Amino acid sequence: MNAMAKTYIGAAKYLIKIRFKISGIVDHEDIIGAVFGQSEGLLGDEMDLKELQRSGKIGRIEVRPQQTEGTTTGDLELPSSMDMAQTSLLAAAIETVDKVGPCEAKFEIIELQDTRSKKKDLIKNRAQELLSRLMTDTASETHTLTDTLREGARASKIASYGPDQIPAGPDIENAPEIVIVEGRADVLNLLKNQIDNCIAMNGSKVTQSLIDLCFRKQTVLFVDGDRGGELNARKISALTKIDYVARAPDGKEVEEITRKEMLQCLSKKVPLKEFLEKAGVSETPFDRRPLREGMGRDEHGRGPPRGRGREMGPPHGERRPLSRGMGRNRPDDRGFGRGPPRERMDRFDRAPRMPPAEMEPREPEIRPTPQETEQFTAPLASLKGQMKAKAFDAQMKEVGETNVNTLYDSLDQFKGAHAVVLDGIITKRLYDKAQTNGISYLIGVRKGKLGTGNVRALTL
Repeated sequence: MNAMAKTYIGAAKYLIKIRFKISGIVDHEDIIGAVFGQSEGLLGDEMDLKELQRSGKIGRIEVRPQQTEGTTTGDLELPSSMDMAQTSLLAAAIETVDKVGPCEAKFEIIELQDTRSKKKDLIKNRAQELLSRLMTDTASETHTLTDTLREGARASKIASYGPDQIPAGPDIENAPEIVIVEGRADVLNLLKNQIDNCIAMNGSKVTQSLIDLCFRKQTVLFVDGDRGGELNARKISALTKIDYVARAPDGKEVEEITRKEMLQCLSKKVPLKEFLEKAGVSETPFDRRPLREGMGRDEHGRGPPRGRGREMGPPHGERRPLSRGMGRNRPDDRGFGRGPPRERMDRFDRAPRMPPAEMEPREPEIRPTPQETEQFTAPLASLKGQMKAKAFDAQMKEVGETNVNTLYDSLDQFKGAHAVVLDGIITKRLYDKAQTNGISYLIGVRKGKLGTGNVRALTL
């Protein structure tokens, strides 16, 4: 006789917990019958168990018996929505049950539980969780707004230098010393940290205006802490005057380091020759021997013309034999042959001297398919100049957004995303993290040397 009622444990105020021991083998129905039968009439009609269940003042009686070695033991639970006094009275009445069928029995109250206190604990814990989430969301919104304002402010400080419109700081023309970095993102990070005398190499294309500027200033080349940074140092030092080199921490890029790391790296700058020797290059690519008398800088402080950095020509009136294979073309009026055109000599003189053993095979270029170009061009264009990154699912629905300088840590939140599009450079570090998190595409403005993997890294 397992009685049903209107009131259930979840809606009750109190829960009566009783432990019983019966000297015989009895079933679930025997125990329920004994409780109803022996408590009947003890407390009057109003406190009769059947009447209380019918009116919904007590709930379903749960019995969990166990039979072992000729005895039956277990627990009984009875939920009550009556007041504290009535519930205590009912519990005491049930405790008087001393027989179940023909077997001796003992019922003992082990707990009268206030179920509302448990609900209060649940409410309190849930309220704390909701408050914590609200505070986190509010702080995140404030942080995002602060970052947006800060980035807007530093982006407004960025200037353009020369006819090539190279990204630079506002103090680049007047500063006696300049800091040369790889790209626009690096310039923005330096401006954010109050270093205004910075200028970008403009990627792999070193422009003539930057080459000329280096002759007029003391120069510090600030490179990324990877193989690409070393190669950039070799490249630009083969084209113009570099005095010192500072290197970002291993595995990090200039665009993502903090102000503290930035100042530490700049304070540890070393002369170019020392940097290249540590990198295994025995000679300095650009020879900065003193110029001959009368061949110094002009009234504006400019150095020698382009292409004459490694060595000036012979004194006036002397002619140097041309190297074998560099033939003369049509003779002039005096019968002297002329050497190769000036621009060809420039390229020859500026070629970096790199031992054959250090040459590395170039990675095969991965070109986007027409479908990939159509899919990713618009998302990448929408991020231009914002230094942000967005994650998308397979339907190209946006699932997350972050700043480029915090993207490495945020990739864990974008786990399994179809694509991550960023207004920045796809580095080896980002590529490896994206591969670990099962991301299919990385779309950026440029990319470094990445190696092989399952992630398609594309530039558009």
